[in-house]
Amino acid sequence: MPTQEKVETIEDLKSRLTGVKTVLLAEYRGLTVSQLSDLRKQLKAVSAEYKIVKNRLARLAIASSAVADLGAALKGPTGLVLAKGDPVSVAKTLQTFARTNQALVLKVGVVDGQILEPAGLKALADLPSREALRAQIVGALQGPLAQLVGLLQAPQRELVYVLEQRGSASRAGAAGEGSRETEGSASRAGAAGEGSRETESSASRAGAAGEASHETTQNSSDKT
Repeated sequence: MPTQEKVETIEDLKSRLTGVKTVLLAEYRGLTVSQLSDLRKQLKAVSAEYKIVKNRLARLAIASSAVADLGAALKGPTGLVLAKGDPVSVAKTLQTFARTNQALVLKVGVVDGQILEPAGLKALADLPSREALRAQIVGALQGPLAQLVGLLQAPQRELVYVLEQRGSASRAGAAGEGSRETEGSASRAGAAGEGSRETESSASRAGAAGEASHETTQNSSDKT
């Protein structure tokens, strides 16, 4: 039967799992007390903690939780990384620490209900953090927003002037379009007039030719 101390350890871990979206298992074999202390400080900065509990007690604590599947990986000197914040920041922190402290080995984790193997945890660490993404979005929008804010903060008469200038430019563009359409219509009308005059000239020449032919025939008749 578990002792009171073990029961309290299990209940404490259960309470720490409440509201946690990210649970990672990391083997600490070979890390010194000083290195573990440094790791905890770095994780605390990203709203996470590194909890070391006996594997059997840890399995009992997570047995009825959303991360129960991690129980099979609780072997050897393994600690649990518990995080309620951005999982990318947590993964980045662990990856950075592991570069200089190779004794830390990420084994497996659950992020928002999805199990991630070491390769998946590395890919997670390579993603931009929420802060970085937010900064990129703000940077992309900063130029247009600054222009808009500057326009809105301008004195009323300057705002009216800008709007009038834009309106004048729009009307000028519309007038230009109308002028081009008028010129096009005039050109088409001119072309039609030329065609009409050519038709009349052809008819006149045909009439003259007919008159000449009639006179020739008349003359021939008179000679006979």
